[in-house]
Amino acid sequence: MPSIISVVDVSKTYASGFRALDHVSLEVQHGEIFALLGPNGAGKTTLIGLICGIVKLGQGSVKVAGQDIVADYRAVRAMIGLVPQELTTDAFETVWATVSFSRGLFGKPADPAHIEKTLRALSLWDKKDSKIMTLSGGMKRRVMIAKALSHEPRVLFLDEPTAGVDVALRKDMWAMVRSLRESGVTIVLTTHYIEEAEDMADRVGVISHGKIILVEDKVTLMHKLGKKQLVLQLQQPLARLPESLASHALSLSPQGTELTYVYDPRAARNDVAALLDDLRRTGIGLRDLQTTQSSLEDIFVSLVEGAR
Repeated sequence: MPSIISVVDVSKTYASGFRALDHVSLEVQHGEIFALLGPNGAGKTTLIGLICGIVKLGQGSVKVAGQDIVADYRAVRAMIGLVPQELTTDAFETVWATVSFSRGLFGKPADPAHIEKTLRALSLWDKKDSKIMTLSGGMKRRVMIAKALSHEPRVLFLDEPTAGVDVALRKDMWAMVRSLRESGVTIVLTTHYIEEAEDMADRVGVISHGKIILVEDKVTLMHKLGKKQLVLQLQQPLARLPESLASHALSLSPQGTELTYVYDPRAARNDVAALLDDLRRTGIGLRDLQTTQSSLEDIFVSLVEGAR
């Protein structure tokens, strides 16, 4: 799949001396949903702002659809829609006027049908004549998304778009994101709700201290780094682990009533079968057992801690 965003050896140091990005290289593929994850201060917003032309490029180069963000600024900016973290809208304008004006800023001719379609998709149609100042925080967030979509961008950046908003908006927005992806729009999102990335993203990038520490297909990432945990509830408590079970790297709960076994799911069948056979030969009876799979959040936390 071809790349629509190409970031090559980009660094950014602010006047204060803070190095927000450190030799970042990244390729985002056309038509994918790419989740950029990282702790606060990791460089997510700086990287997005730089690609969108809001933050001045320091070192390196960035291209969108083959066009340089510095040399071809206007053309690149017209291809991008951005939903920033901050709510910044004209409080005294109506929803319709605000979204329509945003489309005009990018040189697009008036298209009431497109504006109506966007407002309806975000459950804003009944608020089209309301002034921004009268809307709730969640509704204002919807307006920000509508503004970003007003000029029909090829790439949509969502910087923490659902932070602090209601469940209804999150549901509406992710439904729209999926439909946009189906129409060929590339989506780049940052989020603190890692379950959203796990549910929505095709690929995941992790950034920490201004460095990209991993970019991977989500399914491959879960397969490579995800672990399974098997919890065995015992019929009778154990005072200690029998030596015959030492090879399985089991841990015994303080009460002696549970055994926990963490294993690689790729070798799950053979490892678990061998463990259960050894338990049976040792005479240890099981009352119940359950398995859990590492989530994307577990993997993210381990990656970031490992990069410190």
